[in-house]
Amino acid sequence: MRDDFDEVTDERLGPVIAELRRPVRLDPTLDQRVLSVLRGAEPRSGARRGPAAWAGGLMGAALAAGLLFTVLGREPGAPTRPIELRLSAPASQVMVVGDFNDWDPAATPLRPGNEGGTWTVELRLPPGRYRYTFLVDGRRWVPDPAEPRAADDDFGAPTSVLTVS
Repeated sequence: MRDDFDEVTDERLGPVIAELRRPVRLDPTLDQRVLSVLRGAEPRSGARRGPAAWAGGLMGAALAAGLLFTVLGREPGAPTRPIELRLSAPASQVMVVGDFNDWDPAATPLRPGNEGGTWTVELRLPPGRYRYTFLVDGRRWVPDPAEPRAADDDFGAPTSVLTVS
């Protein structure tokens, strides 16, 4: 199998690539020791007990939660903003599915408006970027004509992008 990095033209990259290809040797018992500690079967020698251990665990959980919300781009408790989505389509039912409702087709139905064929829903969303699409009559995927189209995804449904600031 040919590697695209086999032919390096910049001599500065050669040592970097060689270092990255060097195997990393780990202690063969590392996995077992980590699992034992996590399961509580074998406390680490010198492990902290009492309030200090509890505070350390709490700090780790807070760090993990902060990292999760940073990766997701949405802060817990961040102020939300009302966003109205509207679609004009002859239909008996319209739903919106997207990042904000875990792509659940039953989570966010639109209401028929006063104008025939107009459907609306108001969402409260924290700042962020959201991909979504409308599901018309449970079988037809329709992007929002009022928002930019998202790049194609692996699922084939046309999606739109909504940026809430």
